[in-house]
Amino acid sequence: MILIVRPKLLRKNYNGITLWPFVVLKHNSLKKDAVFLNHERIHLRQQSELLILFFYLWYGLEFLIRLIQYKNRHKAYRNISFEREAYHYESDFNYLKKRKPYGFLKFL
Repeated sequence: MILIVRPKLLRKNYNGITLWPFVVLKHNSLKKDAVFLNHERIHLRQQSELLILFFYLWYGLEFLIRLIQYKNRHKAYRNISFEREAYHYESDFNYLKKRKPYGFLKFL
């Protein structure tokens, strides 16, 4: 994982984004936030197992489906299977050691 701090790259409501193999942070202090970094590590694993490109295609398509479903951008984002898995396990620092491949599928 390569951490980069670029505040102006991110929208107002976002603290970070994972763009394999980089994690772009809004604030330098996030480098010390273990829960936040674990959340982003989960995304790195998701991206690598879907060969990166398929992750972004799936993410975008699922976001559009959830947006139609919920008619709310924040709810759509929070209900993407990748985000649901990452939020659910972000405090479990052993999760990536025991995670089965394609663990996000149970959050569809």
